[in-house]
Amino acid sequence: MRWRRAAPTLLLGVGATCVAAVLAHVDPNAPGNPLPPCPLRALTGFYCPGCGSTRALYGLLHGDVAGALAMNPLLVAVMPVLLLMALRAGDLLPTWAPCERVLAVARRPRVWLWLLLGYGVLRNLPWMPFAWLAPG
Repeated sequence: MRWRRAAPTLLLGVGATCVAAVLAHVDPNAPGNPLPPCPLRALTGFYCPGCGSTRALYGLLHGDVAGALAMNPLLVAVMPVLLLMALRAGDLLPTWAPCERVLAVARRPRVWLWLLLGYGVLRNLPWMPFAWLAPG
């Protein structure tokens, strides 16, 4: 029965591997790349909380942490928490008190709602230091 609990986490891992395989061969920074642009940015001109995520993942995959942080600092900051959540959800990581404290906060949907809404608003403000949150 443990495999049933781990199945969603393993599927997430397969999806992440597919994304990594695409980003190993396609540069999202290159003009004319086949990856789709952000629909919200294309329609409204505003950056969504996920804008720059593809380029940030590309940067992380190629060892460019500074470039990844320039594209989407929130994604880079929460990646370890998301990984921890996925591993614990699939029972693939043993219980450890410091991790459980982080997960207790990360499991609250309101935390993510406010974090993403706040980040989405702040990264569209045109003055410093908030302008640094915009991709690029």
